[in-house]
Amino acid sequence: MPDTLTKPDTLTKLAYQALQHGKRYFGLTHKTLSTRLMRAIMPVPEHQTQPLASATLIQLQQRMDDLLQVDWQEAEAGIYPTSLLFDTPWDDFLRYYPLVCLDIPQIWQRAEAKDVYSFSPQINTQGYPRYYLQTFHYQTDGYLSDTSANLYDIQVELLFNGTADAMRRRVLAPLKQGVEALMTGQSGCRTEQTPMVALDQLRLLDVACGTGRTLKMLQETFPQAATYGVDLSPAYLRKANQLLSQQSGRLPQLVQANAETLPYIDQYFDGLTCVFLFHELPGPVRQRVMAECFRVLKPGGVLVGCDSIQMADSPEFKVVMENFSITFHEPFYRHYIQDDLNRRLQQAGFIDITNQVHFMSKYWICRKPA
Repeated sequence: MPDTLTKPDTLTKLAYQALQHGKRYFGLTHKTLSTRLMRAIMPVPEHQTQPLASATLIQLQQRMDDLLQVDWQEAEAGIYPTSLLFDTPWDDFLRYYPLVCLDIPQIWQRAEAKDVYSFSPQINTQGYPRYYLQTFHYQTDGYLSDTSANLYDIQVELLFNGTADAMRRRVLAPLKQGVEALMTGQSGCRTEQTPMVALDQLRLLDVACGTGRTLKMLQETFPQAATYGVDLSPAYLRKANQLLSQQSGRLPQLVQANAETLPYIDQYFDGLTCVFLFHELPGPVRQRVMAECFRVLKPGGVLVGCDSIQMADSPEFKVVMENFSITFHEPFYRHYIQDDLNRRLQQAGFIDITNQVHFMSKYWICRKPA
């Protein structure tokens, strides 16, 4: 794939570093002040978290710095446009950050009451799998309201001190490498039945696309490709449509569906991404989703998954992971951090499985045999 992206300069790097430092300190300040305020006016939720050792905090800081360094280097190398480094939805932040703050008391109340199954009366809960009908993270209405969709990206950026998008962007380099192998016939899939793929014939699918942040990155990194997004939440798809319709070029095709039964024919896509989904699924559902990803990929196609770190690769952050499952309602997280996803991917049929770890996220890169 030709590199037509302009390489950033030193001034751009300084601007990026300043932006990330600002996000980091804002996230830390938000969490510190909101926690102190809520503890002053409301009971502390029953389950207490463990304090983090100084060495753990230093390791977390180093991993964050390493993530941002890789993020800059890959933009500098032309893997994705430099503009993605500065793609912060400020309009949404200014509009919805006050609502994020106003939602905190309700989150604490649900955590104190262990109320994880209540939805607003206007929310239609028919037709969804049982595991999905929970208020994940104790957020209002789980994934099923427009308010939840409007607040989600801000909440996640605050949680990760402004690095959520940087972690999402780590799927782009391995995806691009896998797609280039398809385009040049070097992925082991070049036969009479599977010819090389032209750039404007690429089909890329983001599984569980949510509000469209990863899809937007795919659009800008692969502007000639056809992009698709599937998600179970109509509210989050509406938010994704709002975001992606502002882009020039080909609009992604968005579909509401369960990733356990993807609404596409066999061998349709050249590349798939799946970001922050597996930890929110029961183990057997993870396996079914992987099987569906395998089914809809073309021979030689690449799957790049991104999710939370796990015990096997990051035992030094055991307390961090345990605290996360306590602080946020993540019913399947404890099982996830012990689950062998490499083995699950092998069972689904994938080969050439490799892993990466960046800050608080782990990555699975694999392909479908020819």
